[in-house]
Amino acid sequence: MSWGQTYRMGKPGYKRVLIKISGEALMGGSEYGIDSSTVANIAEQLKHVVDSGVQVAVVVGGGNIWRGEAAQGRGMDRATADYAGMLATIINALALQDALEKEGVVTRSQSAITVQAVAEPYTRRRAIRHLEKGRVVIFAAGTGNPFMTTDTAAALRAVEINADVLLMAKNRVDGVYDSDPLTNAGAKKYDQLTYLEALQMRLEVMDSTALSLCMDNHLPIMVFDLQASNSIARVIAGDLVGTLVHDSE
Repeated sequence: MSWGQTYRMGKPGYKRVLIKISGEALMGGSEYGIDSSTVANIAEQLKHVVDSGVQVAVVVGGGNIWRGEAAQGRGMDRATADYAGMLATIINALALQDALEKEGVVTRSQSAITVQAVAEPYTRRRAIRHLEKGRVVIFAAGTGNPFMTTDTAAALRAVEINADVLLMAKNRVDGVYDSDPLTNAGAKKYDQLTYLEALQMRLEVMDSTALSLCMDNHLPIMVFDLQASNSIARVIAGDLVGTLVHDSE
């Protein structure tokens, strides 16, 4: 079936989704940190999605607070810098959890590293059980391993929980382009791509490890702009508002 035949606007197109939200997307119009109104808007959108019956998991990045590669460039040990980045994702997870709970959405944060005072340890079976009960599950601390991006964590967790799709929420970029649309006004946007096309053209969908994991497990990816109006709900309803990356068939 084609995309349009399978998903129709106005009805949830998926039963279970994983949304990757970059740390930068949580900054809103700020240059650093967490913008409370932006996080509140994300929580409001997620509430509507949960209320429609869709099971929602989230992976958060930490680039609004800390970047391991940048710290390495300043002389810090890369593994140590990456662990510091994992702590940044936990801060973001707690901010999003708080905003969701203010919306009345039952939420659980699970961390890939042990921080029992603020988050459950990641357990696949427990995460799935939370989702089945209608709770939002936020996965923090990436995979728990240095040298692995939160994109890879999002792909891994999506496969582990048997998500129907991986939603890549970008900050003010509404899909996949052949060059950076923020610096090149003539950049071409793709509505759909295959995994191999994205890999061969080295397009910035996500890192190659994450993209290969999605390809090997036939997990479709939707790349869209988190800042667009009601973007999360529209994507889940089946509105093609970004770029779909999927199998060739």
